[in-house]
Amino acid sequence: MLVAGPNKKRVPEGDDRSRLVCDECGFVNYINPKIIVGTVSVHHNKFLLVKRDIEPRKGYWTIPAGFLELGETVAEGAVRETWEEARAKVTVGSLIGIYNILHISQVYMVFRAVMQNSFHEAGPESQQSKLFLWDEIPWEHLAFPSVLWALNNYKQMLGKEIVAPKFEPPNSYWDK
Repeated sequence: MLVAGPNKKRVPEGDDRSRLVCDECGFVNYINPKIIVGTVSVHHNKFLLVKRDIEPRKGYWTIPAGFLELGETVAEGAVRETWEEARAKVTVGSLIGIYNILHISQVYMVFRAVMQNSFHEAGPESQQSKLFLWDEIPWEHLAFPSVLWALNNYKQMLGKEIVAPKFEPPNSYWDK
C-alpha cells in the first residue's frame, strides 16, 4: 500500500501535543519553528538597511535577514543573508538579541556586524540598500517590529561590555 505520509492529527505516544502522524508506519511530522538570522550592520556610525522587494512588507525597510540554511552556522547564515540582500561584506560580532515570533513560528537571531568597506547595493530580494545615520532611519517605514527591536537593542548595547556567546561546540562531543 502506498501512503502519502503523515495523515492523521493526534498525540503520539510519549508526546504531549497533537502532531501529524502516519497511521501506516508511525512516522511523526514534527513542525518546528524556523530560524531567521540577520545583522545590524554598521559602517562609520551609519546603519545598513534594505528596502524589501518581496512580500511580506514589500517596499518597507529592514535589516538584512532571512532563513538559516541547512549546513551553516547562525553566524555564517547572518553573513550570507547580509551579502544576499545588500551585497555587503561584514564581520559578525556579538549577538544582539533572540526574538521569539510565536504567531508565525519563527525565532530571530540578530548579530552586530561591521561592514568591511562602504560598498553595498540591492540584492535580488531588495529594491534598494542604504546607510542611515541613527536620526535618519525611516522608523515609520520599518518592515517588522523585530527590526525596531534589533536596532534599539544595538543602541542600548553601545559602550557596554559584551560577552559574546560561543557559537561552535568543541571538536568532539566529549571535548571539555
